[in-house]
Amino acid sequence: MLMRTDPFRELDRLTQQVFGNAPGTWSRPTAMPMDAYRAGDQFVVAFDLPGVSPDAIDLDVERNVLTVKAERRPAAGGEHVEFQVAERPLGVFSRQLFLGDTLDADHIDATYEAGVLTLRIPVAEQAKPRKIAIADVESEQKQINA
Repeated sequence: MLMRTDPFRELDRLTQQVFGNAPGTWSRPTAMPMDAYRAGDQFVVAFDLPGVSPDAIDLDVERNVLTVKAERRPAAGGEHVEFQVAERPLGVFSRQLFLGDTLDADHIDATYEAGVLTLRIPVAEQAKPRKIAIADVESEQKQINA
């Protein structure tokens, strides 16, 4: 099962939306929006990271804790460039997810397309649904007695 490790991360994100978007730093990164869902035998997690270079994304798994960090740097300015509007959030973004024992953290597949980082995490074999055979004790005893 996929669970968040920091229950206050969402509160921080909402506070930043209401009171302004201060750029995230490596010591205090900003949360990134995500979707998570199960599709068949895998969990899919999609992070919105528009304008982030794939080289600026860092994925780590340690003890079933998945950490995603990314950095969006300011657009190249110049000597004669004067911004009129600068609303796109900059800085460091981070998210940590506890993967739990039901997911196979050793076989995570990551792709990055159109500003969306998509992770596909297979469900562990022991967590997949399986049929359990039911033994008919009466017919087994009849075969033994015959």
